[in-house]
Amino acid sequence: MSDPVQNPNVLLIMADQWSGSRLGLEGHPTVETPTLDQLARNGVCYSKAYSESPACIPARRSIYTGTTARTHGDRVFRKSGRMPKLPTLAQTFRDAGYQAHCVGKLHVYPERDRIGYDDVLLSEEGRPHLAVDDHSLYLSDHGFTGQGFSHGMSNNNYMHRPWHLPEHCHGTNWATAQMCRTIKRRDPTRPAFWTLSYEAPHPPLTPLSAYMNHYRGRDVEPALTCDWMSDDRNLPHALRSVRNYWRDLPETVLADMRRAYYAMCTHVDHQIRVVLGTLREERQLDNTIIVFTSDHGDMLGDFGLYAKRMFYEGSARIPLIVMGLESDQRLEKGARDPRLVGLQDIMPTLLDLAGIAIPVSCDGLSAVGPEKRGFLYGEILENNAATRMLHDGRHKLIWYPAGNYIQLFDLQTDSDEQTDLASHPDYQSIRQTLEAELASRCYGIDVENGWVREGALIGYDPGPYVARPDRNFSAQRGMHYPQPPAGAVADSVGFPD
Repeated sequence: MSDPVQNPNVLLIMADQWSGSRLGLEGHPTVETPTLDQLARNGVCYSKAYSESPACIPARRSIYTGTTARTHGDRVFRKSGRMPKLPTLAQTFRDAGYQAHCVGKLHVYPERDRIGYDDVLLSEEGRPHLAVDDHSLYLSDHGFTGQGFSHGMSNNNYMHRPWHLPEHCHGTNWATAQMCRTIKRRDPTRPAFWTLSYEAPHPPLTPLSAYMNHYRGRDVEPALTCDWMSDDRNLPHALRSVRNYWRDLPETVLADMRRAYYAMCTHVDHQIRVVLGTLREERQLDNTIIVFTSDHGDMLGDFGLYAKRMFYEGSARIPLIVMGLESDQRLEKGARDPRLVGLQDIMPTLLDLAGIAIPVSCDGLSAVGPEKRGFLYGEILENNAATRMLHDGRHKLIWYPAGNYIQLFDLQTDSDEQTDLASHPDYQSIRQTLEAELASRCYGIDVENGWVREGALIGYDPGPYVARPDRNFSAQRGMHYPQPPAGAVADSVGFPD
């Protein structure tokens, strides 16, 4: 092992539910992200980065272990699933002599599992029946015990309102301040691996008033529409359940919702500047590798769809910006790298940049290395909402086993996925190739239940779709004092059904 004092620091910044296209550097017409744009000008933006399992827990497992869902064991959002016995990103850095600290959202079980970090200052979206997190303790210390969610907004809905407590109590400000203090309190004799994991822009949509006012009255791009989503009766169960759970918002309401989402994005972007300024003043900026990414995106009403768990661009494509050291010739400043990248690649990329050996357990590839994949496989859920994806860098095939529903998009000519080419005669050979490649990667219930047989996608008949309302007000938080009673944690989330 090389002398750890000579190794660079590494700062991994993660957002939650931030789509890859919703950045200024991507030419987005509305959202402002000046800090991330500047990072990209000093580093590399990966234009084809995807979440292989676009839901919080399985996506984060891929980041923490450098593995796919098949290896780490979760493609269905197992809330009570313990981390697999694999080398973690944080522990690998520690084994190489690094101090490792995390601030923000981890989303593991049990919540206080540090998964290899020396310490974690936790913010977990208000789940006090599992563990009291540090952000909640901070609110209590400042006289707001149990009031973090008294704004009334839901963690899985698109209502919005300005943040209801003082600005310093907002989760984004809290995480920023705690990371800055962590940087200042570092051991100066050892390099550091820092993870700053923001909860925003994941709902609840509660931006600071200043940022909501910043976007107020501004024109917002309309939601995408397409012919293939025009009739619910022709859609697979997976999409019908999403359309049923999140009713389509009227145009003006949807525009205001997007303003609230973009306000939270810009708030995060500006707070990142405080962290970078702290690194600069501590004279660590020139010796710190910085990466920004997200666990998945959000459809935000495109095609009448909301949230994640889908393989359309809004949900599955993520931002990935890597700013290395000035001396690292592998990262061309201001470049866009078109290789296919997944969250499994974060761990090997960071280790490679820091000069640390990559564990053999990693499925991912270093995004600064010479090896590139020809296909990227994605998978989410195992019930009637099960969805599988295969991407070859240009074409994306999406398969819904329930009903054996297949879609094919040519992202080179149709980046907004307006035209489903699955039945187009000119694309049948591409479809056959992608189907065969996807089938070869299927396992578990997909094969055991006969959804895939002899290398072919067969699917199954799920019966008629029966819509059910959200009787449980899923993910609605309440008043957190006194603390809610502890109870069993179900593996499934319960929505959409």
